[in-house]
Amino acid sequence: MKSLEYVLADVFTDRRFGGNQLAVFPQMRDLPTELMQAIARELNLSETVFVFPPGSADLSFSIRIFTPGAELPFAGHPTIGTALVLEAVGALNHARNVSRVDVSTSDIVLGEGVGPVSVRLSASGGVRRAVLTSPRIPARIGEGPGVAIEAELLGLQEADLAVETKTRAYSAGVPFTIIPLHSRDALSRLQFNTATWATHFKGSAAPHILAVYLVTLGELHARMFAPAMGIPEDPATGAAAVALAGFLNDDQKPSGAGWRWSIHQGVDMGRPSLIDLEIDLADGVLSSVRVGGSAVIVGRGTIEVEA
Repeated sequence: MKSLEYVLADVFTDRRFGGNQLAVFPQMRDLPTELMQAIARELNLSETVFVFPPGSADLSFSIRIFTPGAELPFAGHPTIGTALVLEAVGALNHARNVSRVDVSTSDIVLGEGVGPVSVRLSASGGVRRAVLTSPRIPARIGEGPGVAIEAELLGLQEADLAVETKTRAYSAGVPFTIIPLHSRDALSRLQFNTATWATHFKGSAAPHILAVYLVTLGELHARMFAPAMGIPEDPATGAAAVALAGFLNDDQKPSGAGWRWSIHQGVDMGRPSLIDLEIDLADGVLSSVRVGGSAVIVGRGTIEVEA
């Protein structure tokens, strides 16, 4: 038997027991895929990350991300949380391809299934933050199956859905069907119907569901459901935020060189999270998407596996 050490963090929050939980195994080598999946299933968190030495000269580290049910090519809260955990445990001091911007700011590159992901670590109001730049621009990949089915999926009335905005699906590596609602109350009353999901969404191009309420041009509330990944509901979803950038850009058509939104998620689960979403525009076209937030280390542990 051998012991594998991990760090437990709450991500997209600056307070313990909020945000989205994450387990990070910061020093891995030669770990079989089946074992990593089994460990993620055993820990039963939204995601578990295994950190390996960089696979190429342009990377700082390579990481693999697992939900209890599947490996992901990219995910936001694991990327943000892993970067901050690696900094906290001193791993950046010995890594290559770490750029020191100034005394409090560093740039690293994490190798993920989707490709290299750039992350900037900095301080804001005494709190360490990480901001990732999505390796892909979100693309529209379809529309919803119709208001009646979407309302049934969410356990709501058709009048609760913002039908004038229309449900659409976007992906920047992980596909989401994005369903806009008319009110914060509707988002809170939502009751996810897994039977309807299995019938109409499970085999679709975008099986993961993001319900959103747009408060203002710069603020929104969201809830995310991903039964296909073994996640009944997620407190904070960075990959969904990246996909949402495509939706918001098409719907709100922001002007100028860029725009920023604050995304509140996890509130109805008792794990409030705050995700910062930023986009850059070039001649009116979406050219860059960034997702940022903070994290808090809440514990450390070991898991015993066969040697």
